[in-house]
Amino acid sequence: MQKRLVVTSSPHLRDSISTQRIMMEVCLALLPAGIASVVLFGVDALKLIAVSVLTCVLTEYLYQRLTGRKVTVGDFSAVVTGLLLAYNIPANAPVWMPAVGGVIAILLVKQCFGGVGSNFLNPALSARAVLFVSWGSIMGSYPAPRTMLDGVSGATPLSVLAGGGDVKLMDLFLGNIPGVLGETCKLAILLGGVYLIVRGIIDWKIPVCMILTTFVCYLLRDGAYVALAEVLSGGLLLGAFFMATDYVTSPVSNLGRVIMGVGCGLLVFVIRAFANYPEGCSFAILFMNVLTPVIDRFTEPKFFGEVKKHG
Repeated sequence: MQKRLVVTSSPHLRDSISTQRIMMEVCLALLPAGIASVVLFGVDALKLIAVSVLTCVLTEYLYQRLTGRKVTVGDFSAVVTGLLLAYNIPANAPVWMPAVGGVIAILLVKQCFGGVGSNFLNPALSARAVLFVSWGSIMGSYPAPRTMLDGVSGATPLSVLAGGGDVKLMDLFLGNIPGVLGETCKLAILLGGVYLIVRGIIDWKIPVCMILTTFVCYLLRDGAYVALAEVLSGGLLLGAFFMATDYVTSPVSNLGRVIMGVGCGLLVFVIRAFANYPEGCSFAILFMNVLTPVIDRFTEPKFFGEVKKHG
């Protein structure tokens, strides 16, 4: 296997944190959203989560064994991918859908580019985008949670807001709305996101800048109610805390992270407000993933002791 020499600017510091510990912390932070999805949607949610996680872990294990690479399923990165993928799928989706998505995420997006630390796109979001484009009718059918009185599928809050309707902010906050598994209960997402920030696993700049930018854009255009409703709708909070902050696909500098967050927020607003698509979080993050190397190039720290070229 080809060895790669990675050269970075000083200072060269190391601490005791490992990939395994980071991923285990993320799994713990994702637990409230998973519990909320089972409470809201029942055993179907648990089945989809289990299939997604098992597929991602098994795909990574088999690929690494067959190619003679070091087996890294013990670092829990495949588990995180499986959880995030499942959280982006509606509860009434067939069980084969997270299985197909898991293979796409691990095999095509992660392992084919070198494994953990080498993919340039978020694996879960990439798989979600492929599933949405391929089976839009399934991915766009959102069942109502068991807490809703009518108990039938209906329009998502983003569709209601796009049509000029109103939604109850408390329903958005608690998850009493149609939606995909992991993005519905905003309380659970916030608990996990705040946990990651307090534990030092993620930096606050990307999620705060992303959420605040989206809020300000809608505040200037439609007022405070719509701005708050948009923040609490769709996958904005889940994406801001758990996917835009991915170490591999986000900038490394403080300025770069601010640019990443603002860029994601602006794209979410543009897609939701002006495109024929009520959501936009997934594609906004993927687009900024592609721009991350460019952002890093122009925001990289200064090299101390570097000799300037003359002439």
